[in-house]
Amino acid sequence: MYAEELGFARDAVEEACRVARRVQEELVAGRDRLTKEDRSPVTVADLAVQALITRRLAERYPSDELLAEEASGVLEGQPEVTQRVLEVLTEHLPDLAPTSLAQLLDRGDASGEAAGRRRWLLDPVDGTKGFLRGDQYAIALALLDEGRVVVGVLGCPNLPVTTEDDDARGCLFSAALGYGTSLRPLARGTERPAVVSPTPDPSEGVLCESVEAAHADISDQHAIAQRLGIHRSPVRMDSQCKYGLLARGDASIYLRLPRSGSYREKVWDHAAGALVIEEAGGRVSDLTGAPLDFSHGAFIPRQGGIVATNGHLHDVVLEACREVLGSS
Repeated sequence: MYAEELGFARDAVEEACRVARRVQEELVAGRDRLTKEDRSPVTVADLAVQALITRRLAERYPSDELLAEEASGVLEGQPEVTQRVLEVLTEHLPDLAPTSLAQLLDRGDASGEAAGRRRWLLDPVDGTKGFLRGDQYAIALALLDEGRVVVGVLGCPNLPVTTEDDDARGCLFSAALGYGTSLRPLARGTERPAVVSPTPDPSEGVLCESVEAAHADISDQHAIAQRLGIHRSPVRMDSQCKYGLLARGDASIYLRLPRSGSYREKVWDHAAGALVIEEAGGRVSDLTGAPLDFSHGAFIPRQGGIVATNGHLHDVVLEACREVLGSS
């Protein structure tokens, strides 16, 4: 099931990666970025990618819902940015006009319960700060059906294809419920199954964490790593590329522990990556061990943190989390 949707998502994300790569290569400070009201950076790539994938979805699945990160309001008073987005998309959407761009950006406003409906979740550029640094970012697209994530695709344009070859970059992770996760280079190389690390020993685990300290409670994460006996240095990386690393076995633990108890995780930041890990043999849950629920609008309920592992380590990592967080 969902083979057609998976093929569509792969093609759409791959096309969007070409757009994002072009913007990053041509990035000029002050030209291709602006700031939203919450002060998070937005680039031309975010807006161009969302417009492109939204158009492709409208053409292929016009009755499906879409919930995406951006909206046209960020373009108010920004005519130069609007024009730049149109320029970037000329090859892909040659008929796009400013009013059409705004309409496309505002199509991603699905809200409320997703149960009983098909809803796509899109993060057009996950890890915008990494993108602006010329580092890691991901384009994440997932499909919910009856409230469950059934398709997940991650495009990681800067992620090395293998740990041995840092020069060959660009990976596409794709997963469908019950059919495993596959990995191939964005350059259309050989596709292979993605499989999590087999290690059952927490001391041999490799921890992933965010580059941005504001995104997580790093001190608690390091205390948990110490309790687990992890001796290797953590891998610091932006975006859902971390989920890709776990899925292909280059890391075995990812902790997302918010610094504030009021922080709420967005569904598009985790849906595609969670399925990619789970179909590769891993496990993703909240701190109680419950699966993540992406069916209640923009936010994941039951806040408190997210734990992703190779599966073999999940229970022991959850126990370490309870011990550290219960005493902090």
